[in-house]
Amino acid sequence: MTEPAHLAAVRESYDTVAADYLRLVVPPEGMDPVSRAMLAAFAELVREAGGGEVADLGCGPGRVTAYLCGLGLSAFGVDVSGEMVTLARRAYPQLRFLQGSMADLDLPDGALGGILAWYSVHHTPEDQLPQLFAEFHRILAPGGHLLLGGHAGEAQLLRPARAYGHPVSYASHLVPVGRLVELLEAAGFTVTTRLEQPNPQRAERSYVCLLATPADGHVTA
Repeated sequence: MTEPAHLAAVRESYDTVAADYLRLVVPPEGMDPVSRAMLAAFAELVREAGGGEVADLGCGPGRVTAYLCGLGLSAFGVDVSGEMVTLARRAYPQLRFLQGSMADLDLPDGALGGILAWYSVHHTPEDQLPQLFAEFHRILAPGGHLLLGGHAGEAQLLRPARAYGHPVSYASHLVPVGRLVELLEAAGFTVTTRLEQPNPQRAERSYVCLLATPADGHVTA
């Protein structure tokens, strides 16, 4: 099966920037208080629902995965970048990290108590988000919780030439918060919490956190 072009670009770009990404991006402990509060709320909701494994999809170097474990979750990470997975395994050898696409996971239906997609969904083109969210729905157990955190914007397509000090070929596909909610609901989720914060550097963009849970069992995509 041919790898989608956008996925190949994400993998190759993050393989290239992995070491400097680790050096330049703040760890979870350095995030703003609201972001840390959302991660803590997600962890509490998953624990109260009975726990179960939690997948950190687009885990990068594994720091957020480890942070979730520190909040009492049984978390593992998945990333398309082999270099990111290598960094994560080196830093947290006691945790499990897998290389793969978040849109095509080798997991049984309803296998997870929680899914975190933290600043990783925006590299997926909007027309492929229905398939991605359907996969999230498939692997999340009834009563489980999804936390999606990331960038939002008014239908913006961003193609940076460089990031983290290196040439990159990925794109960022920003969509309005309301559209993300619509797509999640169409995939069978109920969005229970919607939080949007302005981006102080770029007025046309915002930071968004969406908490969601399967609406009524599982749907067929």
